Amino acid sequence: MDINSILNGVKCACGKEHHCSIEKVYIESGAIKRLTQLCGAYNNILLVADGNTFSVAGDEVEKALTGKNLDKVIFSGEKLLIPDETAIEEVKKKTSEADLIIGIGSGVIQDLCKCVSFYSQTPYMIVATAPSMDGYASDGAAMILGGMKETVKAGLPKAIIADTDVLKNAPMEMIKAGYGDIVGKYSALCDWKLSATVTGEYFCQYIYDTTFQMIENTLKIAKGLLKRDEESIKILTEALMVVGIMMSFAGSSRPASGSEHHFSHFFEIVGIINDEAYLSHGIDVAYSTVITAKLREKIVKSDFPDTIYRLSEEEYKDKMNGIYKSVAEGCIKLQNKTGHYSENRIQIYKQKEKEIKNILSQTPSAADIEQILSVVGLDMKEFYRLYDEKKIQDAILYAKDLKDRYTVLWLYYDLFGDKI
Repeated sequence: MDINSILNGVKCACGKEHHCSIEKVYIESGAIKRLTQLCGAYNNILLVADGNTFSVAGDEVEKALTGKNLDKVIFSGEKLLIPDETAIEEVKKKTSEADLIIGIGSGVIQDLCKCVSFYSQTPYMIVATAPSMDGYASDGAAMILGGMKETVKAGLPKAIIADTDVLKNAPMEMIKAGYGDIVGKYSALCDWKLSATVTGEYFCQYIYDTTFQMIENTLKIAKGLLKRDEESIKILTEALMVVGIMMSFAGSSRPASGSEHHFSHFFEIVGIINDEAYLSHGIDVAYSTVITAKLREKIVKSDFPDTIYRLSEEEYKDKMNGIYKSVAEGCIKLQNKTGHYSENRIQIYKQKEKEIKNILSQTPSAADIEQILSVVGLDMKEFYRLYDEKKIQDAILYAKDLKDRYTVLWLYYDLFGDKI
């Protein structure tokens, strides 16, 4: 697949002309060597990595940059790196002399580089070390600011280097995470179509169809991923990159992030607050897609009530404080701003009940998703071992409060709350 051909932009039937400012994407054996030419105009380069990612690609990157003035920010890699204000400051203080930032890593490293690049106006490139998530080519950075998980608008890399010699040797957990992140698009795309129907949100069929095609491409090579087959790794990486570009085309993460991502963010934030274990992002997204599918199935089988569900303001604040503790106030302020709780959509739900149920029925069933995940050895038992019934129920009802986005979680809450 020629990813670079779609970077030039698409004049779309949705009425928009989609653009992506990434100049080059290389997914190939030996791709790191491309840095020599790509960085020809830059002399002072800041490398950002952690101990693990630098150990797998750092030497090759330095070889490709022979003759350049290199500075480094290398996080330890011994514990999970959180993309918060402290990590941002660690990178920012090294950017004053840099002409270019090169991130060596995956999720958190590229989010940090993307965020710092945007605010310092220092261009960046990313050398991917794992096909673990779709954010490489998106213009959003998933940060934890003030204890809240926020996707902040940020710049795009000038180039993405995805060397299959490196990617095929990534930890299998990270390869499975990338697969799980793509499977999660079933949920995200359904949420997008649902929101377009219920709220009138912008929707683009081209972006929807292209993202859906990436799911289909990925499912075909699932078994090859377990064998670290280079072509399978390349196809997964292409899917992740194209989905990122589709987010840039949409102007938001909407095509790729919905209720399943809200669950993942919930488990991460609550885990950090309570010092509790949580799964990696892509794995959480994969398993959460099963849960959101179950919610859709419940909604499709149920008659819509005549009134929406709501707690009293005092009850709601008690719930939020109990779950989110130090970040509860931030969640409440966000929801006051978005106005979802003040919306009474019951008439829309009743009028469009058939259409809504038809949209929800288009997503694979929970059993089908479990089967799709099992092909790469992802077993829902792992999810249920780590998260107890109360935490999952809290996520179903209140993961939505972390974000301003309308998804099936709002539909479920409006119709039923904790009644079923």
